[in-house]
Amino acid sequence: MLDVGKWPVFALLPPEELRLIRQACVFGSAANEALYVTVNDEVFALGTNCSGCLGLGDLQSTIEPRRIDVLCGKKIVSLSYGTGPHVVIATADGEVYAWGHNGYSQLGNGTTNHGLTPALVSTNLLSKRVTEVACGSHHTIALTTDGEVYAWGYNNSGQVGSGSTANQPTPRRVSSCLQNKIVVNIACGQLCSMAVLDNGEIYGWGYNCNGQLGLGNNGNQQTPCRIAALQGVNIVQVACGYAHTLALTDEGFVYAWGANSYGQLGTGNKSNQALPTPINTDKERIVEVAACHTSHTSAAKTQSGQVLMWGQCRGQAVASPHLTHFSSTDDVFACFATPAVTWHLLSVDGDDYLTVAQSLKKEFDSPDISDLKFLVDGKCIHVHKALLKIRCEHFRTLLNESDQDAIEIHQFSYLVYRAFLEYLYTDTINLPPEDAIGLLDLATFYRETRLKRLCQETIKRGISEENAITLLSAAVKYEARDLEEFCFKFCVNHLTAVTQTQAFADMDHDLLKNFISKASRYGAFKN
Repeated sequence: MLDVGKWPVFALLPPEELRLIRQACVFGSAANEALYVTVNDEVFALGTNCSGCLGLGDLQSTIEPRRIDVLCGKKIVSLSYGTGPHVVIATADGEVYAWGHNGYSQLGNGTTNHGLTPALVSTNLLSKRVTEVACGSHHTIALTTDGEVYAWGYNNSGQVGSGSTANQPTPRRVSSCLQNKIVVNIACGQLCSMAVLDNGEIYGWGYNCNGQLGLGNNGNQQTPCRIAALQGVNIVQVACGYAHTLALTDEGFVYAWGANSYGQLGTGNKSNQALPTPINTDKERIVEVAACHTSHTSAAKTQSGQVLMWGQCRGQAVASPHLTHFSSTDDVFACFATPAVTWHLLSVDGDDYLTVAQSLKKEFDSPDISDLKFLVDGKCIHVHKALLKIRCEHFRTLLNESDQDAIEIHQFSYLVYRAFLEYLYTDTINLPPEDAIGLLDLATFYRETRLKRLCQETIKRGISEENAITLLSAAVKYEARDLEEFCFKFCVNHLTAVTQTQAFADMDHDLLKNFISKASRYGAFKN
């Protein structure tokens, strides 16, 4: 997690205040404005307050935090900002609030008057629940729970997606090619907008003179256009820089396109690319890409937790992904972006005080005060009877009927059983997807519904063309319906490669028969 002290704007906050911060955002032309949310769900702002972007009701700068009363208790789930700046948030209730610069109606209230306090964005959104917001320089887009995108504000290049270049004073649904489609992720460059669909397709619209829409040309687009060059590639996340775009696939690969004068595409040169170009990340699976419309910096995080950066890094042009010692992509923007703003809403750590959950995690498999050990594959796992009884119905029954201080386990491997016991202490699992199958078996056996769901999520994040059939087989065996559907769709989307794997050749006859039948109904063999 991030140390908020990396951002100079917080330097004057006393330690006792820093410890209370739960969320934070740094923005502004010189990273000189900030908002933060405390553990008590109070919202504060500090900084230069350009265009009233702090939402305090006036234009006064403040070196000390001032509370934004109207936002306290709102539970912010998404936040974005423009270069005016204007600020837009989505709350846990699905409401959208906006304030700050409004010269192009980017606040969505039908006027061009700056907003000095957060105001509800209501037109066309009152019956909708918004989950994510994204801002370009002077336009805003919002994603709803039903996968619709709404846009408003500056539209000189078609970035609102309305089919014209007239500014859009209130939220308008982006339809055209997105009609009847479900969007799951959005992002904005300075003057363009991007959307990822639930089927892995990606669409872009707006300014395109640097090729940032990935369409193979440099013409602006006034309505969403699908990036045809990524046909057959499943995109799960998109991030936009000033004039470049990064996209992450479901297999952990990264594609980049657009402006490249600072090496921000990571291609090893500084030539713009109008088509998606795969980036070499040394075969490391990427789980997150990061960019911000205010800068030419790019970052990515690998499955093993390593952080890469490239592009404009404190004045230097880094043309290929560079391995850092950072633990999060946020650190890249704090230390190397210009301006050093946050690329998304941050979550920040507290101090060294151990919570109950942290204390329990620390004592797992520690022999010091344990009163029970499990013997699995000749190895010991040290635990506490009271905790097991509290956390698991199986152990409550077992340990109430027995006074043993050592129990042998033969049904499951050491790796799987240790992961299960650790889950009871931490509420998390830390296993590669193939081993998570064994834990899924255990969760099914012990009727641990939540653990079963966590296993499925772990397996989903680690799916690849090589292991997809193995994971599908496991999902069918353990009646994990949601996982089965996910694996099946992945196999269909990567059908050619999947059918060439050894796992497909070794597939159970009945499962193969059902797979072919279902894939046929799904339309996989139309061509």
